[in-house]
Amino acid sequence: MDALDAKYPFFASAREAVAGAAVSLPELVAADAPAVERARERVERALLEGTVASESGAFPGESAYDAQAELLSYPIARILISLLDSDPAIEKYAAAEAATAMERVRRDLDADDELRSVSSATVALDDLLAEFDLAAAVRPDPTSPAGVRGGAAGGATAATGSGAGRDPDRYRIDVGPYLRLTSPEWGDSWRLVNRALADGAVRVSRDELLAALEAAVEERVAEGLPFELAADEGIAEALESRVADLRRLLSERTYAEPPDVVAPALFPPCMTNLIEKAERDAALSAAESFALMAFLVGIGMTPDEVVAFCADTSLDAEGIRYQTEYLTDERGTQYPPPTCETLANYGICHNEDDHMRVAADPLSYYEKRVAAADEVTDWRSGRETDEPSEA
Repeated sequence: MDALDAKYPFFASAREAVAGAAVSLPELVAADAPAVERARERVERALLEGTVASESGAFPGESAYDAQAELLSYPIARILISLLDSDPAIEKYAAAEAATAMERVRRDLDADDELRSVSSATVALDDLLAEFDLAAAVRPDPTSPAGVRGGAAGGATAATGSGAGRDPDRYRIDVGPYLRLTSPEWGDSWRLVNRALADGAVRVSRDELLAALEAAVEERVAEGLPFELAADEGIAEALESRVADLRRLLSERTYAEPPDVVAPALFPPCMTNLIEKAERDAALSAAESFALMAFLVGIGMTPDEVVAFCADTSLDAEGIRYQTEYLTDERGTQYPPPTCETLANYGICHNEDDHMRVAADPLSYYEKRVAAADEVTDWRSGRETDEPSEA
């Protein structure tokens, strides 16, 4: 089985590879093959950490699983998530699959051209656009330094590479696909009224295009979930213990009580770094924004409080409110903040002062710092005294 199909199991070619393989999913499940354990890990990490990457390392180089186990774990994971039969779990699973896929895409796109040419396990932007029928809808922005190249005439063929062998910085995406794949709830900057629109196409940055493609991946992963299993195949019975373990894990993986104090001086270094970056009016990546919002929600802040806390930063109020309301526990399974290991993979956590020895995730680290502090000043208390009293 191809490593590229295993990296991107939602591709049409990957589905064909599974369908054409001389393997039976019921037999794999009955034999408790490595793909079954990888599927369980895939779902567990999706629901609890927002990633489907293996804890054993990045695929394919560092992972403990081969291409077959990695690829076949995807359809089995979809069975597991269907058996959980929870809409919030499906949403979180699809989002985690999409986030992990786009992390891999970014690594592939940033790879040297020589590596791209010799490795069948890397994907080009052309491949991704073609996969989602966007080849004709996306083209380099002609005003971008890399947007015009000899012989290129728009479409996906002009979408990758430049004189320096890199993708252009900006693109144009037809307004229909733009509206379908993005949401104004992502923030004011995504509203069509705030966009440069010419000849029926919207100007986007490379990162914004990848964010839209991540939404396309999420949509595809969620399509058809949950589904009914044939009773005579016996898969549901064979996976019963795995599903029970996942349900138990989800019920146990709740922080009994948040610290109920907002003390920025005690925040983990990674969260402090993100806040300081946003205060410098620098844009946070999707992974950085998610990590910060998940942490602030995790320590008990309401959406209104997070909006106020981030008022003087590059984060916009609408985007904050949308993300924090999504992260709250009203609809079921809550995303905890990503672990330090996951944040390190995104380049967010640098293990300052060897703090991973203290705690494995930012919230646990913060809880321990709050518990050990002699005196704690709550940011909310100071804010209450600053608010004008009603006449």
